[in-house]
Amino acid sequence: MVLGITAAAERLAVAGAIAFLLAFAAAGDAQTSFASPQVAAPNAPAPAGVTVPAGYLIGPEDVLTIVVWREKDMSTDAVVRPDGRISIPLLNDLQAAGLTPDQLKEAIEKAAAKYVSEPNATVIVKAINSRKVHIIGNVIKAGTYPLAGDTTVLQLIAQAGGLQEWADSKHISVMRKEDGKDTALKFNYKDVVKQKNLQQNVLLKPGDTVIVP
Repeated sequence: MVLGITAAAERLAVAGAIAFLLAFAAAGDAQTSFASPQVAAPNAPAPAGVTVPAGYLIGPEDVLTIVVWREKDMSTDAVVRPDGRISIPLLNDLQAAGLTPDQLKEAIEKAAAKYVSEPNATVIVKAINSRKVHIIGNVIKAGTYPLAGDTTVLQLIAQAGGLQEWADSKHISVMRKEDGKDTALKFNYKDVVKQKNLQQNVLLKPGDTVIVP
């Protein structure tokens, strides 16, 4: 009787071990099947660009990134030449100066349509070097400064390190060319810092020259 019980116990133990091994194998197969799908690599980040000011038009020395979707041969970085044109592989030279980024995008897509169907271009402005203002006279750091965004006369003076001790702060002027004519705008530094006559603290335009006597 004891031998019969022992044999039965052994059979149960063997059956249990086999069931355990089968369950373990099934679990391994399930893990493998779940792990096998590969997640697609994320898209490469788009090149960074600067925030363009309102009314911005591309100009000489600006740095652009041209991306034509799925067309690496037409995608490139380009510096706008003094003649206002850029060079793009396969498309040769295109006019860029005087256009908005969207207008240049359309011009690139029109030129690329000769080689690919339904081209999709992106124009990214990486650096704005064409918009410049000048400040001369009795400031700490006279010179030429980029006009990447809205900048007032007072802000430009601050960028230039401020006025020198002997500057005539009441008779500063902004020289501006409009419609082919030179105009002079008056700026009284002492009034503005005292928050008087603030309308004279105008937003500068590309090409303006601030004169500090």
